[in-house]
Amino acid sequence: MLRVLLADDHGIVRSGLRMLLDRQDGMHVVAEVEDGVAAVEAALSEEPDIAILDVAMPKMTGIQATREIKQRRPNVTVLLLSMYDEERYLFDGLRAGASGYVLKRAADEELIEAVRSVASGKSYLPAITQSTLVREWLDRGDEAPRDPLTPREQDVVKLIAEAYTNKQIGEILNVSEKTVESHRANVLAKLGMRDRVELVRYAIRRGLIEA
Repeated sequence: MLRVLLADDHGIVRSGLRMLLDRQDGMHVVAEVEDGVAAVEAALSEEPDIAILDVAMPKMTGIQATREIKQRRPNVTVLLLSMYDEERYLFDGLRAGASGYVLKRAADEELIEAVRSVASGKSYLPAITQSTLVREWLDRGDEAPRDPLTPREQDVVKLIAEAYTNKQIGEILNVSEKTVESHRANVLAKLGMRDRVELVRYAIRRGLIEA
């Protein structure tokens, strides 16, 4: 029996996906959560075989949660579910440790196939991988263009953009408030920005939050 963790911030979407998964022989949803931080916590406590994570979630994106889960529970296989068909999200997801990437608009047709594929140790990638850029990167293992920020700095930017205070960010990320302040200063310096408004714009462009 495949134990599945489901993370999506839309309750209706979660309910539909849970019904789809629980109808399958050999699959059972052991937990469902609504944000990236809760997804990491559930992966640690429930130790599912597969974590299906929406890319766009509060507190941590699915890609950020993937990175945390793979670092702390490397045996958990991650499948990303996304409304984005842009190559950079695929690059970021694979780099974070995801084994598959399913577009939401095709989930009713492809999700079960994708789950079975990644559960067997294979990858599952959508049609956007047919582009020359993605094919060459996958074939050669070349590095995709990198963000100037470290993964932890991206975590901090997302939470700043979601209007959390430094104290709240520290609690969510399990770091001190002073560490958060240091990350914030480093981010502003790296990006050449001055305030939260500019960070929010950056977070939207980077896909860390939705407009």
